Amino acid sequence: MIFKGEKRKLSKFIKSTIILIIGGLITKLMNMVIKIATTRLIGVEGMGLYMLITPTFMLLIALAQFGFPIAISKLVSENKKNNRLLVLGVIPISLFLNFLIILSLLILSPYLSNNVLKEPRTFYALIAIGLVLPFISISNILRGYFFGKEKMIPHVISNITEDIVRFIAIVVGVPIFLIKGLEYAVAFLVLTNIFSELTSILILFFFLPKNFKLEKKDFIPNKAYIKDILSISLPSTGSRLIGSIGYFFEPIIITYVLLKVGYSNHYILTEYGIITGYIMPFLLMPSFFTTAISNALIPTVSSAMANNQKEYAKGKINQALFFSLIIGVPITIIFMAFPEILLKAIYNTTVGITYLRILAPIFILYYIQIPLTSSLQAMGKAKAAMNGTLQGIIIKTIILYVFSSFKIGLWGLIIASSINIIYVTIHHLKCVYKSF
Repeated sequence: MIFKGEKRKLSKFIKSTIILIIGGLITKLMNMVIKIATTRLIGVEGMGLYMLITPTFMLLIALAQFGFPIAISKLVSENKKNNRLLVLGVIPISLFLNFLIILSLLILSPYLSNNVLKEPRTFYALIAIGLVLPFISISNILRGYFFGKEKMIPHVISNITEDIVRFIAIVVGVPIFLIKGLEYAVAFLVLTNIFSELTSILILFFFLPKNFKLEKKDFIPNKAYIKDILSISLPSTGSRLIGSIGYFFEPIIITYVLLKVGYSNHYILTEYGIITGYIMPFLLMPSFFTTAISNALIPTVSSAMANNQKEYAKGKINQALFFSLIIGVPITIIFMAFPEILLKAIYNTTVGITYLRILAPIFILYYIQIPLTSSLQAMGKAKAAMNGTLQGIIIKTIILYVFSSFKIGLWGLIIASSINIIYVTIHHLKCVYKSF
């Protein structure tokens, strides 16, 4: 028998999920349009350059956010604290952390571009990353508040507007900077995030409650609140940082090993650009469904566990996994059956078809890995998620190094990525169901 309170929770969870899926579909289509426009403007070489700095970008985003959005979402959903002090009090800490990252990038960018990435043209893009990070951090802290309140409309509207602004900035600005050089165009591509994230922040502030007034004293961090935030954000950040560090070292290992065994820098840049610029984003398209489900899942499971409603939480997790498979399996079959048509239609290319066919069935597991990770974070088991991610990255890095030495081109990356997905998903699945 389902009680009225549980019916309301169920209705809210499904409603939140549907809103996020619809919003995610719109933003995914927008991202596809942005991707197509970007690819056609800067070409394969430009995409290769952009994808070369992307792991660094992801690593620094993870470090800059420091798990604050997830922590805010979880604590707001429990409804036991002053939300204004909770959200505003963490912003000064976030901005200080971002300042340190910007300072570090200004010092380290010449070394990173010349000696680590071995591509001097990435220098300006690395500097641009630092300027973007504070805007991304604040935007996501505000999103964390709305996720905790299970108010998804502000998130959806801000995302759509953000993509529109970024698309306009890319179409107008990239051709201008291309005249100066490809490296300047790629740097501007990173900087477009400032315009889009600033738009998002303004929209999210508009949706804050009327009594959510900004006062100077609210920006003074509350020690007790910060302690609670850090207890959640530290392991969550650890998990993201581990994944991002692994992603950061990925092109470095590939470049080092493949150059050593005789491949040219042009071949490595082109093939890596195909996999990370075309194939991976293509395979990640369905993940917006599972990400939407996961975002709706965190406050629902957090609230249920806080009120000792374990069976309800377990039911929501099962439902999330079921929905993820219902979405992921048919799309995977389409990917495997019509790769040429899809790649040609979206990217105007057919390169990487074999990569796509091999990785598509593996990504079914990745689609359920996302809600499993969110479930662990919502249940207060972020440390277990971090351990699984760490083990997976260690395994992936070793396999990547060894198999890249076998002169099989970028297939070492395909094999390593597949084994990582399989291992981490199984690990998270075991951890979730051991908790009940």
